[in-house]
Amino acid sequence: MASLRPWRLLSLYISAIAAVLRFIATILRRASAAPSHILRCPIIVTLIDHCLSLYFLSLGLSPTTVELDGDTTVHFWASAHRRFSRPDLVLVHGFGGNSRLQFLRLAGPLSRSFNLYVPDLLFFGKSHTLRHDRSERFQARCVVEGLKRLGVGRYTVFGISYGGYVAYRMAEMWPEMVERVAIASCGIGCTENQKTEHLGNLGRNVTEIFLPENPENLRRLINLTLYKFDPFRWAPDFFLQRLIDRGAMCKYYKKERLELLEHLLAQKADPDIPIPTQETMLIWGDKDNVFPPLLAFQLQRHFGPKAKLEILKDTGHASNIDSPDRLNELIKSFALGCSNS
Repeated sequence: MASLRPWRLLSLYISAIAAVLRFIATILRRASAAPSHILRCPIIVTLIDHCLSLYFLSLGLSPTTVELDGDTTVHFWASAHRRFSRPDLVLVHGFGGNSRLQFLRLAGPLSRSFNLYVPDLLFFGKSHTLRHDRSERFQARCVVEGLKRLGVGRYTVFGISYGGYVAYRMAEMWPEMVERVAIASCGIGCTENQKTEHLGNLGRNVTEIFLPENPENLRRLINLTLYKFDPFRWAPDFFLQRLIDRGAMCKYYKKERLELLEHLLAQKADPDIPIPTQETMLIWGDKDNVFPPLLAFQLQRHFGPKAKLEILKDTGHASNIDSPDRLNELIKSFALGCSNS
């Protein structure tokens, strides 16, 4: 009977999470009629944060903080009980929140087939550094060093958007550790003219969109990156402001995140980037308004026969939200070395 107790506790946690999420959804649907003091209370955002953590714990993932040196700390959600019969998979998030929020729909299915390692990049979540290097190479170095400290050897890495830049650098700089690399909706390999054109098409300051400080710009970010639906369509502005101030897109490390984005925008575009030696998968939404699919075909041609391209139908920039089921299938089959057909 004692052996059943952990499962009963886990069941209780999952039930509690579901109940709280239903409660939050009800509140948002009734936002126009609810007393404003209830919705303005920061406890709702706090509840969402705790629910995300409880969900990741229920998947067998454990929060782990790795001190790389006296200046740098990297936080991971990592498989608590590593199974050597399973391959290791690393998921690298982009801008627009921490790892839990971005991989909410991926972590569950993938945790059943892989030892999962989900880092928070520097200045997202609980990862930070006192160093002034804002390059993707430094982000990659910190993730790889953190994985080494966790005893992870060979692995597949998946990166989306900004995380795609980091995943590419991991594969380029540590080919002995990265067995395969999957990149989704990323701007690597574009020309300077393409970069200028794409930035101009966004219609306003890029930093205002990707580092929103108010509900208007957060809604712009959502409309830009999602195609199928808007998860915050019925959310009132003061809830979104709470999300910006206290939630996954909080203002902590805003200056440093701005420096990360400015560094990415300032570096010269390089269409002749080194070709990965590993098997590579490129995943793009056909409705991507941040990095149009044209860049995906261009990158595939540059990478050559080891690179396979998958275009997701009716999917925007954030394929992890628009098409999570198909994305899970592609990542799983690619990381296991199976056919993706």
